[in-house]
Amino acid sequence: MRNLSDDLTRYYLKAATIVTETEVLVDHAVLVDDGKIAAIVSECEAGIDVVDLGDNTLFPGFIDLHIHGREGCDIMDGTQESLETISKSLAKHGVTGFVGTTVTADWAVSITAYQAMASAYKNGLTGAQLLGAYNEGLFFAEAHKGAHNESFFLELTKQRFDEIYAACDGCLTSFALAPELLNNADMISYITSKGVRVMLGHTDASFDATQEALAHGACGGVHIFNGMRGIHHRDPGCAGALLMDDKAMVEVIPDGIHLHPSIMNMVYRLKGADKIALITDCVSAGGLQDGRYQLGEMPIVVEQGVACTESGSLAGSTLTMELGVQRFFNLTDASLVEATKMASLVPAKFLDKAQQLGSIAVGKEANFAVLDQHFNVQATLCAGRPIYLAQ
Repeated sequence: MRNLSDDLTRYYLKAATIVTETEVLVDHAVLVDDGKIAAIVSECEAGIDVVDLGDNTLFPGFIDLHIHGREGCDIMDGTQESLETISKSLAKHGVTGFVGTTVTADWAVSITAYQAMASAYKNGLTGAQLLGAYNEGLFFAEAHKGAHNESFFLELTKQRFDEIYAACDGCLTSFALAPELLNNADMISYITSKGVRVMLGHTDASFDATQEALAHGACGGVHIFNGMRGIHHRDPGCAGALLMDDKAMVEVIPDGIHLHPSIMNMVYRLKGADKIALITDCVSAGGLQDGRYQLGEMPIVVEQGVACTESGSLAGSTLTMELGVQRFFNLTDASLVEATKMASLVPAKFLDKAQQLGSIAVGKEANFAVLDQHFNVQATLCAGRPIYLAQ
């Protein structure tokens, strides 16, 4: 891949295998033309540069819908420098797009974080691109607070939502809340009327309350089972309602820690590949050694790669997307095509960007992750240009 460079504008990427929306192609090539996928062929046309990827596999660029930070930087830092570090770090792991996710913090700190994301969304980043902002915080239930500081919890009002929406300046994609705390479920309808997707999480909502929230426009669940009322045989809870709703999309952290492999497989069997988004929920400790870190304003401890609060509650993860795809593929009945779709096309559809992103298909942006046989990322391309090359 030494001949893969920014100078190439029209060229073939030839790979041993290529993971498309529907199948794994063998000995094919993708024609990249001015940042777009122009063709997928079995033979390359003479006279056009060919970048031979050897035994590597060409995947679509991964999209992480829920990430807090990496390499010592946190979305809540509220700076372009931190967002740039996160962007470059994600590129090392095959990610071409991400949704910056907040955590419960002081109101002014939260607004600054949204304003920083609005700037990065507008101006771009040099690694993985910021595809939006995700409010995960402030409006949650103490019973399932997880790694959120309940001293900052607030009542959700239209005024508070409008302030967050304004600070995001067009980039707010997702808004998590505990529906049982709302004075009126019409708040969900109000948020969705602004083009923002309501996700249910850190909630003690019952089965019926969750169903009502879904009926008012909520569209999915925040890291299913984690931070919500689980399933009991006489009380299906929030998790049960999300799993039984055919339209609801659920986030899965596929690290084998947040969910037992059999539960991951159960979620796969119930929801299918089209209604699961693999996420990392990665925190600032991602990519660093074990030790003490911060998640927003909350201290966390990382031991053997597992992030927890000082009280022992899981606090996000240090997972990477390529490892998440590999683990979901290895630990469930999902095929490689399906596991890949959950980390690329499903997130793209969730963001209403599937016409441009999320799969290797003619007409879409040339966003790729090049992985070797051991799932190590060798290169990441965004719009046909390398944003990461392994040494």
